Amino acid sequence: MREDASPDGNAWESFSHDQARSRAYQWGEDGLAGISDDRQLLCFAMALWNGKDPIIKERLFGLTNGEGNHGEDVKEYYYYLDSTPTHSYMRYLYKYPLNAFPYAELVAVNQARSRYEQEYELIDTGIFDGNEYCDIQVEYAKASPDDILIQITVHNRSTQAASLTVLPTLWCRNTWAEGGNAKPLIKALPGESGEASLHATHPVLGDFVLHCQEADELLFTDNETNTEVVFQQPNQFPYTKCGINRYLVHGETAAVNPSKQGTKASAIYNLSIGANDSSTIKLRLTRSTLESQGDSAYYVFDQILDRRKQDCDDYYSRVMPAGFSAEQKLVFRQAVAGMLWSKQFYNYDITPWLQQRGVDPLGIDKEQGFRNQQWHHMTNCDVISMPDKWEYPWFAAWDLAFHASTFAYIDPTFAKGQLSLMLSSQYLHPNGQIPAYEWNFGDVNPPVHAWATFLVYLTDASLNGHADHQWLKESFHKLLINFTWWLNRKDANGDNVFQGGFLGLDNIGIFDRTESPEMGGQLEQADGTAWMALFAQSMVQISLELVRKDETYREYPAKFMRHFLSIAHAMVNRNASESMWDEEDGFFYDVFRRNDGSSTRLKVRSMVGLIPLCAVHSFEQDVLEMIPELGDLLTDFQAKFPDQCSFFHDIGLRGYANRHLMSALDETNFRRVLKIMLDPDEFLSDYGIRSISKRHESEPYRFVCDQQEFVVRYLPAESDSGLFGGNSNWRGPIWMPVNFMIIRSLIVYFCYYGKDFKVEFPTGSGKLANLYEIAEQLAHRLVSIFTRNSEGLRPVFGSQQTFQNDPNWKDCLLFYEYFHGDNGAGIGASHQTGWSGLVINLTNYFSVNTQERLLERGPRNLAPHGRHGDE
Repeated sequence: MREDASPDGNAWESFSHDQARSRAYQWGEDGLAGISDDRQLLCFAMALWNGKDPIIKERLFGLTNGEGNHGEDVKEYYYYLDSTPTHSYMRYLYKYPLNAFPYAELVAVNQARSRYEQEYELIDTGIFDGNEYCDIQVEYAKASPDDILIQITVHNRSTQAASLTVLPTLWCRNTWAEGGNAKPLIKALPGESGEASLHATHPVLGDFVLHCQEADELLFTDNETNTEVVFQQPNQFPYTKCGINRYLVHGETAAVNPSKQGTKASAIYNLSIGANDSSTIKLRLTRSTLESQGDSAYYVFDQILDRRKQDCDDYYSRVMPAGFSAEQKLVFRQAVAGMLWSKQFYNYDITPWLQQRGVDPLGIDKEQGFRNQQWHHMTNCDVISMPDKWEYPWFAAWDLAFHASTFAYIDPTFAKGQLSLMLSSQYLHPNGQIPAYEWNFGDVNPPVHAWATFLVYLTDASLNGHADHQWLKESFHKLLINFTWWLNRKDANGDNVFQGGFLGLDNIGIFDRTESPEMGGQLEQADGTAWMALFAQSMVQISLELVRKDETYREYPAKFMRHFLSIAHAMVNRNASESMWDEEDGFFYDVFRRNDGSSTRLKVRSMVGLIPLCAVHSFEQDVLEMIPELGDLLTDFQAKFPDQCSFFHDIGLRGYANRHLMSALDETNFRRVLKIMLDPDEFLSDYGIRSISKRHESEPYRFVCDQQEFVVRYLPAESDSGLFGGNSNWRGPIWMPVNFMIIRSLIVYFCYYGKDFKVEFPTGSGKLANLYEIAEQLAHRLVSIFTRNSEGLRPVFGSQQTFQNDPNWKDCLLFYEYFHGDNGAGIGASHQTGWSGLVINLTNYFSVNTQERLLERGPRNLAPHGRHGDE
């Protein structure tokens, strides 16, 4: 949990890791392998102590933005290895050093390094040399929704015996400090045959028992802030959040409650484990009944655990396509596990948050402009798929759209619910804007929500055998509002050329794209305009689907077709001064229009210029037969604007199987963009499509404004600038979501142009391939980041030999935020399975869809087929 107690969004500094063990959270909790109920009132997690660390290991450690040479970064090794969609079985692995954790060294070395150097990682400290560590595996297995078996297995990887204290911990989130809520209680429950139990009574949840088989001791304190430590003020409570840490590490017996009760409690297991041996702890968290209070908690423990493991195996055998290799199965299964483990309770009520900072949520005077003030309607209290639960423990709108497109394979109901959240009255602004992310809800993410909505709708229908027409209808109404917001707020001159700022691509621009007014002009964004073209196309798709059952929606396909035609014309308008399309280069660029009327194409070869390729939609001839007015619209537009229509693809042209295509690129320009994109000296890497052309490695782009020079060069790994915190880089690396969109677009083009449309692939090779073959090869390159190559190495692990070769590391995968543009090594947030989990879609899609099948069924069916589920 990254709790923001700051006025300026500097959450890490305002509530530090060092404070976290002593300071009660208000909004949410954290912990190793932690679980909670869906309102996070009662929490369970594991804590550890090796007898050498200065603190108990209760939570993950990482660097703040100011401490890391590339921004914030977690400095731990933990893995999400297994989970079913219902969480009936879950498995987690944490690697805990037996020697003192190098907290100070990690901070000092990283702070001393420049942005031009690599990050200093935990494994670089030598802490794992000689295998001086323990693998701690945590498994959860449900006997029923309110009855959870917990097994903690500690593997000593050292050649020497090891002592380790394990602290399974049960606690209540502090919901009583602000008043109005009754305080819960956890107390010791006597048992027989050496069993110890924790009994939790919560005013909302009721009673639960944590059975702690053969625990050495039970310790109790309260989840209250130690104000003496944190704020240098006298404590109001005798027992505080850090009480168990003070007792165990410092021997302060007065720090824990001798009456064996409180709101936080730990069972103590002092383990002595032989060399290369293991020890197991069994616990059971269950709703309290007369039956659950006896000694029967462990009678069928092993049988239930084994049954849930088998259920998990059976689930994956159903959902994975036949013919998967062992490597593909490993990637698929751990990617799904990462997605499922990355769900988190997200709690953020803006009005009291503002009031606690002395800001009137409705004020319009001196407080105007305070961060998120205009979002006082938001009351978030939901389980949401996080981008990365350590580095990005909050939702981001466009990330979530990609999460949902993957969750649709696993749990379509959850996927639909996630998309619906962003359109609900608790999230969607009354003016129609979708909130971007926690730091600034008013920022702008790419408008991919409509595209994701239709993809999830099709996937759900394909897997479950029936279409959720009502959900699509409800979503469409809200998306109408959001589309209108974009038209009114992000098309400054009303000419269908859109802005939006950074639009999720962080440092891809020459300067911070949110600051173009400060640069003395306005930025016309090729990606922002293309995303709006895709938005319009998606609304055409959705409205066509709705009109098949409800004539009320008959006018909407034509409405959004008009929007698309206008946007497509604006994108490639050769009559405009410095339009986004560069006829000489055959590529799209942002255009900077100065206040004095002059303009400049910012000729950086970047993903900004490839996103227009992604704005494509194909539909069948029967659509024009069902709604003839669409054909009339196209004919009328062609007659009135013949010159303008010649700039982009003629929708009236029939392709394979008489299909029609909506695209800003006609065939000639489409081939020109593909030639650049598929050039190894430009965008094509062995591991996908780079975010910036490799040509800028030797030819940096330079731009001068007000005597200040801005330079963009190809950087395949970390960023060398502090833009957007410096912890992400869109100037060279490979990013999974935009690669996924490119692959998706190639399949749509393939369904229109057919097998005989071929281009050189790679550019300069002399070899020709059709669009399906190119899409399939790009998907293979992306998946190969995680699979072993001919040398037995996984590119995602880079040159780190322990990760590559050690049997206890090499099959534990991490799904990073982005990947090295030349060698595929993982970079950035290490657990961003959220959108790097799109590898699930890629491994599955080309396993079940052949060229013939796609040409027969058409692009509308870009979804899996067949029913599967977690029973």
